[in-house]
Amino acid sequence: MGKKTTSLVILSILLCTLGVRMVQASLPFTIQSQSAILMETSSGEILVDKDSTKPLPPASVTKMMVMLLVMEALESGEISLNDTVIASPEACRMGGSQIWLEPGEEMTVADLMKAVGIVSANDASYALAEYLAGSHDEFVKLMNKRAQELGLKNTVYVNATGLQPDGGGQGNITTAYDQAILARELLKYPAVLQWTGKWIDSLRGGESFLRNTNNLVRFYEGCDGLKTGYTAEAGYCLVATAQRNGVRLIAVVMKAPTSNVRNSEITKLFNYGFSQFKALKLVNSGQILGRTKVTKGMVKEVDLILPQDLTVVLKKDAQSKPEIQINYPPKVRAPLPQGTPVGEIQVLVDGEVKVKMDLVTATEVKECGFFRFFFQTAQNLVRGFFH
Repeated sequence: MGKKTTSLVILSILLCTLGVRMVQASLPFTIQSQSAILMETSSGEILVDKDSTKPLPPASVTKMMVMLLVMEALESGEISLNDTVIASPEACRMGGSQIWLEPGEEMTVADLMKAVGIVSANDASYALAEYLAGSHDEFVKLMNKRAQELGLKNTVYVNATGLQPDGGGQGNITTAYDQAILARELLKYPAVLQWTGKWIDSLRGGESFLRNTNNLVRFYEGCDGLKTGYTAEAGYCLVATAQRNGVRLIAVVMKAPTSNVRNSEITKLFNYGFSQFKALKLVNSGQILGRTKVTKGMVKEVDLILPQDLTVVLKKDAQSKPEIQINYPPKVRAPLPQGTPVGEIQVLVDGEVKVKMDLVTATEVKECGFFRFFFQTAQNLVRGFFH
């Protein structure tokens, strides 16, 4: 099927002279943590890098993969937030941070995700793992499979908690770079921020108090996630995200010497990143950007719109013009629920794709019956004959 392409150039804005994921040559400030990275989320561009591919233990940062697999299972309809999970004796034996699940206690997926996202509960993470895969060991296989699919080349999971295995041995291993990539994938599910961005909450009808292990959620403007981690072996780790004025950043530090250093260095990374970028809205959500023909539909054409605002994030000192390319097929077939992806819009700067977004149907298009379809076909044949 052919493609209909429209290109237009929208006002001058600033160009990022670095390529996507280009690493800055030198650090703009001192970082004590063994490894660190700062990424602009929409493009994946890296602004700051300190040994970001150095393999290190992630501690509870591990639970970002747990949250991702849960969010993907929710999206696919495999599970729902209201599903009841029954805590196993194995889940209840987890040490470290926990919500003190009792064997046989029932808790919803939503509440377990709240416990993982806010207080990094090991028992809640283990219970979710068992619920999704049937056993903890099978869930770990899913974790490693997903890591491979995402290209996390230096990441290996042995458990769903980040705790050091009983009896010693190699625990989970990853890199700051891999965790930034994972965080970017997790942020495709912004609903997760309702848990990771909450400072204070509770469980069990208010009986169990929860306070976020990530202090920056309270003390840094715009910070709404994602995951802290600490063990004696891993040191103090944090994968954090913050958004200001339409710009979202991901900052990672691993093996910081103290929690204060961890928070201070994430703050430095965020402050630097927000000083470098700006967000520019190009198209409003709901704006009609095209119209395509419909076969076997109750109407002959359907408008195509954006489901949300189209924004591009660029360096503040850039000068190139962004180009918008709109691509969609000349014809689609009914039925089409409202919001069905039909085409794509891309924003390019100097030929490099910065943003992609689906074009979706503005309205529902129902499939017509046989006789209506026959009548439409006959009409088209007649028009073709006389024209």
